[in-house]
Parts: sequence; C-alpha cells; structure tokens
Amino acid sequence: MSKTITAASNGIGMGSALAMILSWSINHSILWAILHGIFGWFYVVYFAIMH
Repeated sequence: MSKTITAASNGIGMGSALAMILSWSINHSILWAILHGIFGWFYVVYFAIMH
C-alpha cells in the first residue's frame, strides 16, 4: 500500500511539474505556469467523471 501511495504522489507531482514547465516555455509567465499546474488536475477529474 505504501508503494501505491508513493507512486501516485510522484505521478501527481510529475504531472504538475510537466504542466508548469510546458506553460513556462510557451507563455514565459510564472502566474500562468502556476495556474496550469493547479488547474490541470481539474481537467483530469472532469475527464474521469465524464468518461
């Protein structure tokens, strides 16, 4: 169980980091990078509920 929680936690961190890096490379704005890192997970939840 501990390995599953760690893997999920690392996956969430990697996904947010990737969203923020890509946002920074496109927009060159810290605010947009932070918002994309946070709001990216709202889309994941929406997709999981709708499909």
